[in-house]
Amino acid sequence: MLNSLPRSRQTDDAVFGKTIYGGSHEPVYGGVLSFMRRRLTRNLDGVDVAVWGIPFDAAVSNRPGARFGPQGVRRASAILEGDPQYPFRADPFERLAVIDYGDCGLDFGRHDETPWQIEAQASEVVDAGVTLLSIGGDHYVTWPLLRAHAKRYGPLALVQFDAHQDTWLDEEKRIDHGSFVARAVAEGLIIPERSIQVGIRTHAPDSCGLEILHGEDVAELGVAAVIERIKARVGDARTYLTFDIDCLDPAFAPGTGTPVAGGLSSREALMILRRLGSLDIVGADVVEVAPAYDHADVTSIAGAAVLQHYLGLLAEKKG
Repeated sequence: MLNSLPRSRQTDDAVFGKTIYGGSHEPVYGGVLSFMRRRLTRNLDGVDVAVWGIPFDAAVSNRPGARFGPQGVRRASAILEGDPQYPFRADPFERLAVIDYGDCGLDFGRHDETPWQIEAQASEVVDAGVTLLSIGGDHYVTWPLLRAHAKRYGPLALVQFDAHQDTWLDEEKRIDHGSFVARAVAEGLIIPERSIQVGIRTHAPDSCGLEILHGEDVAELGVAAVIERIKARVGDARTYLTFDIDCLDPAFAPGTGTPVAGGLSSREALMILRRLGSLDIVGADVVEVAPAYDHADVTSIAGAAVLQHYLGLLAEKKG
């Protein structure tokens, strides 16, 4: 009688799965958590994309908590796995070999070492020819990520979704999440005339040469025109995408350290991302998710959806 019962589904695919391709179809409420149930491993052999957490928030200027962003986004991502991915009508894991690379190892008592540790550990993935998708952490982490990518690919176009310009000038050893763009321009990591910021709703003393689409500009232009502005600005340059979750209005992303009213809706942002597949994307991140200020995981869900869209674009490009 017992032998006639149907066998239960495999669980904990993040640890025990037999392949890094395909879905796991686990219950969303159980199992070892990884991003969209991907295999937790540091083995980069045969891997197309590695998802990596950077639990660092010592550079915030307002509310801390983004160090818990990787955990929150991974937890929320469980609901996205197991079905054809909307709006891509396909499972990206049938085309892409994707792993969860775990988290960046950092010493909480040595913040002066943080950027160099992030850069060195990110470079292990990037230099292996694997596309790195990172989960912050505050926006300071994008500076060492850009350093790692620029070492391999040269100066990059930057497409930045954000409420803040992050172009405040800074001292070399100071840690501040509002200065990564100024640092990147000064170091030649990004090409200002090929770079664009979308959703800005604050002022800074310098644009550093980047094109700026304010939150009101997005509303007035509409999604289609914003997409064309991004594509025209970037052209065929190798591109890094960075998505600060506070680009979204606090109604859609309350769980962040520096929320600013008047932002994009989740739908607007995802519609724009969906249509950026023609860009030569070499790396990307989502940052500033702070689950302690969230409600019902809505901000973590938005962050997971951004990463899911990155994967969808990369899967389509691989064909």
